[in-house]
Amino acid sequence: MKIVVAPTDFSAISLNAVNYAADIACVIGANLSLIHVCLIPMAFSEVPAPACSIDQLITDAEEKLNELKEKISTRTGGRLQINTMVRQGNVVQEIDEYCATVNTYAVVMGSESSGAFERFLGAGKTVSAVKQFNWPLIVVPPDVKFTTIRKIGLACDFRKVAETIPIKEIKDMVQEFNATLHVLHVTNETGETFNEEKIEESGWLHNILAELKPNYHFINSPDIETSITGFAEKNKLDMLIVIPKKHNLFSTIFRQSNSKKLVLHSHVPVMAIHE
Repeated sequence: MKIVVAPTDFSAISLNAVNYAADIACVIGANLSLIHVCLIPMAFSEVPAPACSIDQLITDAEEKLNELKEKISTRTGGRLQINTMVRQGNVVQEIDEYCATVNTYAVVMGSESSGAFERFLGAGKTVSAVKQFNWPLIVVPPDVKFTTIRKIGLACDFRKVAETIPIKEIKDMVQEFNATLHVLHVTNETGETFNEEKIEESGWLHNILAELKPNYHFINSPDIETSITGFAEKNKLDMLIVIPKKHNLFSTIFRQSNSKKLVLHSHVPVMAIHE
């Protein structure tokens, strides 16, 4: 059975994402896993942590997860099988390791700002730690509630398409939700936008996605990230898929203010699928 994994720190932002994850799980017929990772308080880092203090953190988290499980079960009419898990350690590592033990469909997290998201991923861990995450990640803006997914966008740079585009995952999502796919290419290059390589790569993508009958959109803009988020909002996309290529878009998410907008400031849920 497919599993939608919903990490939570019990904040309003993460609880909104948990509800979003539950609704997705209902639509695709998946199970839901709620996971909380206990971070050891900084005061414990210099001396051994009292076992009773750590045990209390875990006990409190388990109680909160069970309460949340009951609320979601009531909200969804008992249609979901919901599992709960409390782990201890580094947030990204613990989530990643848990996902490796189940048939993970996607991880769903909430986002309000870069600072909040970085803290949620483990007290300001570096981009290199985030890049180790091996599962599709859906980032849900705090003001977004799940209604349906009818229009999906794919941001694509038409470079090394065959090696980097996760075709199966994209097809599965479009078909599961019976959605329309919009392929968006934004470039800040001047002069001839499509060289021979890009034409070949775009042709390959067109052929492999032909059964989905995607719509293609081409934009020339000096601000790629803002153009992508602007397109998504203007065209009322329900989901925007990005491919975090190495040394490319994902590596700049926490370094450049404009790049942060793509995942952290977008009003449209963003799904990052690793190549």
